[in-house]
Amino acid sequence: MSISVSLRHRLDRFTLDATFDAPDGVTALFGPSGAGKTTLVQAVAGLLRPEQGRIALGNHLLEDSATGHWLPPHRRRIGYVFQDGRLFPHMSVARNLSYGRRMNRLPPNPEEEARILSMLGIAPLLDRVPATLSGGEKQRVAIGRALLASPRLLLLDEPLAALDDARKEEILPFLERLRDESALPILFVSHSLGEVARLATTMVLLREGRVLRCGPTAELLADPDAVPSLGPREAGALVEARVVAHHADGLAELATSAGTLLLPGITSAPGTVLRIRIPAHEVILALTPPEQISALNILPATIRSLRFGDGPGVMVQLQSGSDLLLARITRRSAEGLGLEPGTACHAILKSVAVSRQDIGAG
Repeated sequence: MSISVSLRHRLDRFTLDATFDAPDGVTALFGPSGAGKTTLVQAVAGLLRPEQGRIALGNHLLEDSATGHWLPPHRRRIGYVFQDGRLFPHMSVARNLSYGRRMNRLPPNPEEEARILSMLGIAPLLDRVPATLSGGEKQRVAIGRALLASPRLLLLDEPLAALDDARKEEILPFLERLRDESALPILFVSHSLGEVARLATTMVLLREGRVLRCGPTAELLADPDAVPSLGPREAGALVEARVVAHHADGLAELATSAGTLLLPGITSAPGTVLRIRIPAHEVILALTPPEQISALNILPATIRSLRFGDGPGVMVQLQSGSDLLLARITRRSAEGLGLEPGTACHAILKSVAVSRQDIGAG
């Protein structure tokens, strides 16, 4: 179910003026703190009534200021998950989970409840109270409560922001399952590019209340022109790879459209498709196949474009098989190698250059 948003609303710091259309899947609202991400999702939820706006979820019109149409929050059928989960401390997990269904006067659906409990891994928690749960467990229960209210849309407002790295790694696989196993459209707010790369199918780039770019996540992450807004240090392209085998030395062999990658820390079964974010600053370029080097991953590539910044850096976009890569190198290196669009080269990547946080389910 597609999402169509067009809003204009004056705030103290800036005017939120955002328009975008997003297809099915997970749509990430990405930008720095104060970009207007939370304000936008509050407007979608009906918690904020914008001065001007039109919001539609598929054929369901939520509001249109031109005609005066406006659905209050309780009639929008939207699940909202906040940073801190906001579970009711006096209720058990089971009572928290059923709250949305009971408030919406929905009949019990044991089959759907069992599916959601299994998907989120929270069935063993039903008799516990929120004070005894970890941060990751609380967020999974909060997501389950939202899903059991049978929403048309799920809003995740930085659900991982309050968690440490270990808890984030605990909950990210469940969010990937939610993306892959549910037909529910999701708006996902984040200022972490790694989270967006792992989860989002569509990306909306926000800054100071305005939409700078909107499109498929893989395309935006591999676009050199988007790098200044994303941050050069965070730049990195997405590659889809299939697990081929696990070797005795701890490295997994992955097949990409251009060749083989060898990476550590992957436990997925052979045949599993993964999304891998390759940081631009970890890619080295060579005009000829290198020999006798420690780096194990060498992919053939062709330069598509070069973006020269004001400083000494250059962002190079590469075509490698059917995938796009980015390499962040110096202007001196680009000029010394004579790089230009169409130049054939080799992209070199150390096996340890890709962190576990940059590997997600495809």
